[in-house]
Amino acid sequence: MAVLHEALTVLPFLCLLTCASAIGVNWGIQSSHPLPPSTVVQMLKDNGIQKVKLFEADEGIMEALKKSGIQVMVGIPNDLLDGLGGSETTAENWVSKNVSKYVNDGVDVRYVAVGNEPFLQTYNGSFLNITYPAIQNVQAALIKAGIGNQVKVTVPLNADVYTSPTGKPSDGDFRSDIHGLMVQIVSFLNDNNAPITVNIYPFISLYEDPNFPLDYAFFQGSAAPVVDGSISYTNVLDANHDTLLSALRKNGFNNLSIIVGEIGWPTDGDMNANIQNARQFSQGLVNHASSSQGTPLRPGPMDVYIFSLIDEDLKSIQPGNFERHWGVFYYDGTPKYQLSLSSSNTSATLVGAKGVKYLDKKWCVLKPSIGLDNQNIAAAVSYACANADCSSLGYKTSCGNLDARGNISYTFNSYYQMNDQDERACDFNKLATVTNENPSTTTCRFNIMIEASLATSLRSIRGSWGWVAFVPLLVIFL
Repeated sequence: MAVLHEALTVLPFLCLLTCASAIGVNWGIQSSHPLPPSTVVQMLKDNGIQKVKLFEADEGIMEALKKSGIQVMVGIPNDLLDGLGGSETTAENWVSKNVSKYVNDGVDVRYVAVGNEPFLQTYNGSFLNITYPAIQNVQAALIKAGIGNQVKVTVPLNADVYTSPTGKPSDGDFRSDIHGLMVQIVSFLNDNNAPITVNIYPFISLYEDPNFPLDYAFFQGSAAPVVDGSISYTNVLDANHDTLLSALRKNGFNNLSIIVGEIGWPTDGDMNANIQNARQFSQGLVNHASSSQGTPLRPGPMDVYIFSLIDEDLKSIQPGNFERHWGVFYYDGTPKYQLSLSSSNTSATLVGAKGVKYLDKKWCVLKPSIGLDNQNIAAAVSYACANADCSSLGYKTSCGNLDARGNISYTFNSYYQMNDQDERACDFNKLATVTNENPSTTTCRFNIMIEASLATSLRSIRGSWGWVAFVPLLVIFL
């Protein structure tokens, strides 16, 4: 532990002053072809990103973060909570393998995030009885390992754990069905000098309610602010944050630190998910969180993690097609838009991943000789989309202006690239062919995949394709 103490004392003084309020990012890995961890870590450093939140302690990523100077929040998936909460030994083993080991090797782990939105109402109480015991056992394991002062537990919660009956932040309190549990958890965090983490999604508010005022999601003021006494709330982040703060104060925890663990704006998959909105939101977020303005009830810089760093083409699209497009960077580490992550240098912009290698410049498209009335097309399109990513197709999406042939070709190419341009993946009962002419349009990218040698491909080619669940969305394109 003497080595660890020495390493911590030589951290750059500037980082000690600024890292707590610097903008962090969420790094998810639900991708068919993730970038090599070393490439992503270099990209983080090139962009001056000093904090990263992980959803699990992936070995390759943790190794790449050694001696990087990047602060790390390590996540524990919900499916591990039962085991961790039921056994102190299990928690000690998890901490030893996923935290202590890397701390001793130079990874600057600051937090362990126990679960991910475990009290989300759609989980129907699945994790209500096991989350708090898991938090307690993990914290005890950190202390036993001798790293309890450096590494703190937290629990990332969805904003649905608190509410306000009037809509005013000052009337915020914890949800009635989990009120006692939340007070227990918050008290434990407070006793251990640990923060509470909340995920706030203005985009979801807009997605679920078409009448939600768009300007209220951003940071340039609102035509219809929420008036709460002498305070006027002009954006969702401030109002949501202060609703939580009011809930904490109401239950006797005035000074508990709050981390905004996830907040962002997707760039595709929905009519409001586009590059323009994402850039406006993200730059406004960075400027707001980095300033000393803070929120009306808690002025000062905010601790915020943008969701997310890179697009993930294997994320579930059950909530919506936008789920695969939260990244500030595309799947290959290319910046989607100009964004300054420093409020002190507004002219700075994002630096993309370096040294990325791609497959050959070729695409899979519908054969010109095949008519749109071919009876095999519907099944082929359904199969391709069930086994690849077609989330950019739809009403007012980036590829929403393609004609019928273009839509079919997009689905074929997505499957072809997902399977590393294997020639068997561009057949579809002789409907498809490989072309060297890029079919992309000004708004719609027909991707070329990253070389498989530089990534872990999670897909394998199937010997034949058959009938699968029908994809109703795509019928309109045929």
